[in-house]
Amino acid sequence: MRKKRTASGAEMPFTAHLGELRGTLIRVLIAAGAGFALCYGFSERLLWFLWRPVGRELIFIAPTEAFFAHLKVAFLAGLVVAWPFICYQIWTFVVPGLYDYERRYTLPFVVGATVMFLLGGTFVYTLILPLGMAFLLAYGSALLVPMISVGAYVSFAVRLFLAFGLVFELPLVVVLLAKLGLVTPQTLARNRKYVVVLSFLVAAVLTPPDVFTQVLMALPLLVLYEISIWLARWMVPKRVEEVEDDVPAAAGR
Repeated sequence: MRKKRTASGAEMPFTAHLGELRGTLIRVLIAAGAGFALCYGFSERLLWFLWRPVGRELIFIAPTEAFFAHLKVAFLAGLVVAWPFICYQIWTFVVPGLYDYERRYTLPFVVGATVMFLLGGTFVYTLILPLGMAFLLAYGSALLVPMISVGAYVSFAVRLFLAFGLVFELPLVVVLLAKLGLVTPQTLARNRKYVVVLSFLVAAVLTPPDVFTQVLMALPLLVLYEISIWLARWMVPKRVEEVEDDVPAAAGR
């Protein structure tokens, strides 16, 4: 990655980097807050939607538990609404350090990141939540009667949605790194054995503390990594042609 430069061509100082990062974070927080405010009015419907995979009565045992459950689902929905803008802000923070031909990837990055995040959420809603809840509630018995509090369930579900949404960005990130020449398919393939261990470590950190949901995250993560290697092999030859076409423009920067 090249260093960012000012309009005059001078290298951007470290303090300017910090100022730009602060501005990016502020815009991201404002977007997330706006999404939250927009979705809070639909929090009851969102809770109903989130309840469907468990299909059991939810209770609340603390006076503020239901209120915070509404806040959490509104936050998750607001983040989804604001996700395209957030991805754009992340990209614009990186773009000043890129060549002109690399800036072409702005729209594909924003669209791809949004689609992959939604795919991760769909995967959780249709498969992980139903399977995970069925597995965990199977430990119920005459001695241990499952009574699920809405706060605990919403926290469990939101954490899974965010974790899988971010994990599903892996192919997009790897493809972009390959297009920018920062990684190669050969390097990705050689490090496969380390990724296996890292996948289970990441799953242990991002998912609730039970082995079943950790495995349900680690396995898709490994599959996504293999897909990333395949996509990188397909994309790298195209990058070589683009670099050759843009050599005159890049040399003049």
